[in-house]
Amino acid sequence: MTDIEYVHDRDAAQIAQWLGDRIAERLAAKDTPVAICVPGGSTPFPIFAELVKRDLDFARLEIWPNDDRIVPEDHEASNTGKIRALFEPVGAKVVALAPDLDVPAFDLVWLGMGEDGHIASLFPNIDPQTDDAQGIRVLTPDPLPPHAPFDRITLTLPALVRTDALMFVIRGEEKRAVFDAAAAGESDLPVARLLRGVSQTVTCFT
Repeated sequence: MTDIEYVHDRDAAQIAQWLGDRIAERLAAKDTPVAICVPGGSTPFPIFAELVKRDLDFARLEIWPNDDRIVPEDHEASNTGKIRALFEPVGAKVVALAPDLDVPAFDLVWLGMGEDGHIASLFPNIDPQTDDAQGIRVLTPDPLPPHAPFDRITLTLPALVRTDALMFVIRGEEKRAVFDAAAAGESDLPVARLLRGVSQTVTCFT
């Protein structure tokens, strides 16, 4: 059973404070760039907006999206474009996913989760594998989500678990029930497969 540390009822500023503290610790611990991996969607961006207010050495921060829709960065569905617009003005490097990139071991991975237990663009019917030889995959969700009917590029399970710290932000009782079942080993959804592959304590904001 995965060790989960639940943190309840934190707003965007409080989660950003936690994130900023973790990033500051990693910046102080090493001389090389600090690489973090973050989700898209509606939940993260108010937190990102608070995080960029922090006094951090953003020039040493490298930000990877968990996944993205394969659209131009100026398209409203692009995670990378929105992340870039927030973080590049403060000096951070934002990485656009591409199939030939070498994925680093991350200092922190932040994941969201869908009600179907998907993480990044690893949907249940994609059948993501914990021993995937690739760090990044291009895929077509089936069925395509009606609100975002685009092909995807995504980090794989092995790439997402190669991290010093792993966190989730899970909002809503239905998602919490799916997450709790996965953490208890009661499902084989993508989030459950990921959680089975981690050895560190997972921080979950609810």
